[in-house]
Parts: sequence; C-alpha cells; structure tokens
Amino acid sequence: MVGRSAAALALIGFLAWPAPAHAVTLEQRLAALSAFTQPTASSAAAWYGAWADPGSWTDYGFDWSTDLCSRSPDRPLGYDFRMPCARHDFGYRNYKAVKHFPANKAHVDEAFLYDMNQVCAGYGGARKLACDRLAWSYYQAVHRLGGYDLNVNPADEDPAEELAAEPAG
Repeated sequence: MVGRSAAALALIGFLAWPAPAHAVTLEQRLAALSAFTQPTASSAAAWYGAWADPGSWTDYGFDWSTDLCSRSPDRPLGYDFRMPCARHDFGYRNYKAVKHFPANKAHVDEAFLYDMNQVCAGYGGARKLACDRLAWSYYQAVHRLGGYDLNVNPADEDPAEELAAEPAG
C-alpha cells in the first residue's frame, strides 16, 4: 500500500504540472507513464483524460496506437474490455519505447486487471462471476506471456543462418 500511496501522490503532483513547451526529458516521460499506468482509479482517470486529448501530450512522444485485446476477443461474452486493453497497450508500447519495460511490466499488468475489474463491477450475480473469471484469465495471459514476441513465423526464419551459427563438430 505504501507504493500505491506514493504513486497517488506522484500522480497528484504530476497532474499539477503545466504541459511542457519544450523537449520532454526521460524523467518527465517516465513520470507521466507511471501516472497513467497504475492500478488505481486516479491513474485510470488520468489516462482516460489523456486518451481523450492526445494532442495535449504531443511533446511526450507517446504511442497511442492499440490493437485492443490483440488476438483475444475485445468483448468476450459481451463484456467490453476494449479500454482496459487500450491502456494496457499504451503501457507496454511506451515503456518499451524508453527501454524500461521489464521493470514496469508488473504494474501495467495489474492496472489491466484493475480496469477489467471495473468493467465487471457493473454486473451482478452469475454475470459478474463470469466477467471476473474472464478478467482473471486475460490477466494471467498477459502476466505470464505479455510483452514478449511469441509470434515468430517459421517462414521468416532462414535455416541456413541457424546452421551457420552452430559450431562445427
């Protein structure tokens, strides 16, 4: 909880900053990324506000692109996980761009679960239970496999290069 309290204070301080009219430093970019990718209501609200007005963040050079839930359904059984997936993509893509992904993957994944749980909170009974289970499954997939290139196409690999790299013997 101490980490989340510190993150909340950092978010409040960050949101009080005026938008820079100059080149953004790595430290400023990391502070913004941290503020936008925590598993809290204030972080989610800050990200949604920025998502609605990405032009205000041009100096930060953020990648706002998303493929939503990648190869998983965006709306499994009717539960709308598009925005949680978009915020998750934002965290992964931007932390990778500044080469700080491994150290931040866990809290980005936790924010993803937080966001999906917020979607599920709108349901009751069996529908909520089903949503919660789907959210947990999506979280486990990104927690265990997310952020790593698992999409190697065998047709793109050159077996001759592989053989040349092996020691003779």
